[in-house]
Amino acid sequence: MAIKIILICIFFALTATIGIVSRKRVNDVSSFVLGGRGIGPWLAGFSYGTTYFSAVIFVGYAGQFGWNFGVAATWIGIANALIGGLLAWKILARRTRTMTHHLNTTTMPEFFNKRYHSPALKNVASIIIFIFLVPYTSSVYKGLSQFFEMTFHIDFVYCVIGIGILAAIYVVLGGYLAAALNDFIQGTIMIVGIIMVVWAVLAGKGGFSEAIRQLSQVPDTNGNTGSLTSLFGPDPLALLGVVLMTSLGAWGLPQMVHKFYVIKDDRSVKIGTIISTVFCLIIAGGSYFMGSFGRLYYTSGEGGVVYDTIVPSMLSQRLTDLMIGVVLILVLSASLSTLSSLVITSSSTVVLDLLTPNLLKLKSDKQKVLVVRLFCFVFLVLSVVIALFPNTLITTLMSLSWGAIAGSMLGPFLYGLYWKKTTVASVWASFILGVGFVVANFFGGWLAPTLASAAAILASLVIVPAVSLLSGKLPKDHIDRVFSCYKQ
Repeated sequence: MAIKIILICIFFALTATIGIVSRKRVNDVSSFVLGGRGIGPWLAGFSYGTTYFSAVIFVGYAGQFGWNFGVAATWIGIANALIGGLLAWKILARRTRTMTHHLNTTTMPEFFNKRYHSPALKNVASIIIFIFLVPYTSSVYKGLSQFFEMTFHIDFVYCVIGIGILAAIYVVLGGYLAAALNDFIQGTIMIVGIIMVVWAVLAGKGGFSEAIRQLSQVPDTNGNTGSLTSLFGPDPLALLGVVLMTSLGAWGLPQMVHKFYVIKDDRSVKIGTIISTVFCLIIAGGSYFMGSFGRLYYTSGEGGVVYDTIVPSMLSQRLTDLMIGVVLILVLSASLSTLSSLVITSSSTVVLDLLTPNLLKLKSDKQKVLVVRLFCFVFLVLSVVIALFPNTLITTLMSLSWGAIAGSMLGPFLYGLYWKKTTVASVWASFILGVGFVVANFFGGWLAPTLASAAAILASLVIVPAVSLLSGKLPKDHIDRVFSCYKQ
């Protein structure tokens, strides 16, 4: 216990110090939200990866999908690196940086406003982002709290509340620059930790070959043996749904796209692409591969399989106190980096895009930064309240969030960067379909949450061009002005 407490204290001291030092450089809204648009390739690449992966993947997704798909769950991690990492940077990064700088936009809703010349789109997008980032943040709390509860034997409720308070202090102090600097340190910890965990899990079953042999003898949910070590697992369709949601869905999430706003120059984009892809491959590939051996360590009780406890249970059997302390820092690093991005994205969106133009009429940057910081606390409180609801799976919360946001915004954002003929009506259609379908499925339960989210994300890519071809175009002079940035 002493080792764990010492590691936690060192981690928080370092994090707080960076926040305090960075606070001196927060002079206006741009520096708080965008870090002054001067982030280099290493900070940008690590920040993208650490925001992408939190305790959700390590505790919730690795446990559940490793249990359901076996070794084939590793495909999710590979796809996250190639589609959610490499392709996202290749297709989105340079154009996002260029156009958002040209339009002087700070948030995704503001981009919709200036790209499509529609303040109404900005307001609705702000509401969607704020509402549906809350359950995502709650899922991060739940995943992190599982580890705190296992490690320190503290009640789950106190873990959630304590993490919320620490996250609030950390984010409010230094804004985006503090988050980016901490992301680099936290990302390094995550790489070391995941390599150590994968080694420990395999070593506990006699090495890679022996662990694969043992897993091949374990029956899947339908009682079949061998499927858990097959190429695409026992349920390829469900696996494809998870791959699409967690990989392609990242393209339409404001906290991910925001990472491209802040990059310093084109050279940083090229180097950041490589750094981010390698980081994603190590973290996501390692997490899902580790989770695929959960059936060798975890035994379900009378109540059935509790997915959120699979990974904590298997690691508690294999790791020493020192190693558990390192894993705790790993999960804490992943979670705090994601939380900082979620909180900054949601609070800045509500204050700058919704409240300032319509209600508060804030004029000075000092006032705006103050109110953004206030809403950081509001957002965190709402997330904590939802996280305290019992019997809500981490994966369910994350699927709802990713499906609603990416399902409504991926198409409008992607086509908005590339296609001059994208119309306002198509954006409205994507918003209505994405949010409506995912929420209706959440209450109706027709499809698994991951499949519903994947369907909404794909639908966004289809409905935007379809409606654009049938609806009125934006004025030519406006479109020419928006796309003139690519000629410079």
